[in-house]
Amino acid sequence: MNSLDWAVLIGYFGVMAAIGVWSHKQVGNVSDFFTAGGKMPWWLSGISHHMSGYSAVLFTGYAGIAYTYGVTSFVTWSFPIALGIAIGSKLFAPRINRLRSRLHVASPLEYLKNRYDLKTQQALVWSGMLLKIVDVAAKWAAIATLLSVFTGVTLNQGILITGAITAVYCTIGGLWADALTELGQFVIQLLAGISMFVAVVLKLNDKNIGFFDAWNQPALNGHGKGLVGPYGTVFLLAFLFIKLFEYNGGMLNQAQRYMATGSPREAERSARLSAVLWLVWPVVLFYPMWMSPLLVHAQKPDGSDSYGLMTEQLLPHGLLGLVIVGFFSHTMAMCSSDANAIAAVFTRDAAPVLSRRAREWGQRSGLIAARVTTVVFLGLSMAVATQVNSPTFKDIITVVIKWVAGLMGPIAIPMMLGLLRPFRRSGPTAALTSWSMGLLAFWLVNYPINWNVKGGVPLEYQVSIPLAVSLLLYILIGYLKPEDTPDRLAVIERINTDDDSTAAAVPVPAGGVDDTLGKTPVKD
Repeated sequence: MNSLDWAVLIGYFGVMAAIGVWSHKQVGNVSDFFTAGGKMPWWLSGISHHMSGYSAVLFTGYAGIAYTYGVTSFVTWSFPIALGIAIGSKLFAPRINRLRSRLHVASPLEYLKNRYDLKTQQALVWSGMLLKIVDVAAKWAAIATLLSVFTGVTLNQGILITGAITAVYCTIGGLWADALTELGQFVIQLLAGISMFVAVVLKLNDKNIGFFDAWNQPALNGHGKGLVGPYGTVFLLAFLFIKLFEYNGGMLNQAQRYMATGSPREAERSARLSAVLWLVWPVVLFYPMWMSPLLVHAQKPDGSDSYGLMTEQLLPHGLLGLVIVGFFSHTMAMCSSDANAIAAVFTRDAAPVLSRRAREWGQRSGLIAARVTTVVFLGLSMAVATQVNSPTFKDIITVVIKWVAGLMGPIAIPMMLGLLRPFRRSGPTAALTSWSMGLLAFWLVNYPINWNVKGGVPLEYQVSIPLAVSLLLYILIGYLKPEDTPDRLAVIERINTDDDSTAAAVPVPAGGVDDTLGKTPVKD
């Protein structure tokens, strides 16, 4: 990087901070901070939903998969996400929007206390927050890895720089700041992605390799196959189910985008826009990664540095800075949205149970608590990020695929399926059993069993078995021990219809969101 690249990068950071300051004026209460007051246009929500699913892991971990295996990086990653969101646009998006508009909650998990009970809600709240810390830590480590390639700063310095900048705008501006910065980041990503795409095509032409002829090169032997290596049919099907839950709200931050729109219909349109973007845009981003074996030799065994090396070699200064900004935009979009989601969960769901004072927070004290929680979450995730590549967490892609994908299912299934009428018989027993046994299955498959199987348990089973165990137990126990009380049925009807006459007697969920007081009374 030279001074021009640094100017682009510093200018980007300045714009992000300015958006945060402007967004601060739009935040007057807890609902504004966490759900944009339900006033976000569907197209902005859709772009924000799309952007909040990316991070620099795409340019490190998935770039390594693309370098090693080829198009399977698209077939087993962005394609299942696009399909999952398309299904969720009808199945989940309208119902999640009604959590805000009908039940008046500000956290995606806030409704669980009335859908199940307080014990179930707290189990999902705390396990979800811990998983998010690990998930975001991997994102910090990914962007710091890229930053070190271009600037020479250490991993810890890179984590501190990106985390501090993100903390400024998402802490003071809430969800509005997240969405507006993600819109700007989408534009930057568009310019950076196209620049890299064109640079790779031109470089291949210089080597007398045509756009389609490249697949016949020996270095890309087998790279055109959709399912190869550990990424086979079982992995694809498991990933589709995982992403169906994760990208429609199971990891919380995407749920907020649905809640932020004005109506269930707008939430549905938001999801469809995000699905189309996931289907089309990653092809442009992945093509340079698929071609990378023809242009660079990765220094790391997993190929995670291949995209960074290729960018450094192919792009002139200025454009190089723009692509680096694109790396930052991915990670900061996801991490800031995660921070806002976790702040919502802690201040709305966890803190009122821990402290009587928290149950009496007013408008001002509730906002202060939300902002402090955001900073604390970012700090904890940055601390964990320094341990990525340690014996505990291993490499970045292991954290993202094994830990996050494997653990997300047991947490998301009670939350997401609890929205749907067909699962109305599943109550607290089904939810807690599926959650706990899914976590146990993850531990058994990834550690004791994995240690005793020659060559280890295949990756597709490491991520799919916990999900399958949770799903099966949730459904089975619901039928064997139905707990569909009138109050729980009323909550489900509120979520599934806009007609007040069919869902009259519903209990106040988690105290609701009082925009004037910001209080959260808790009842067991």
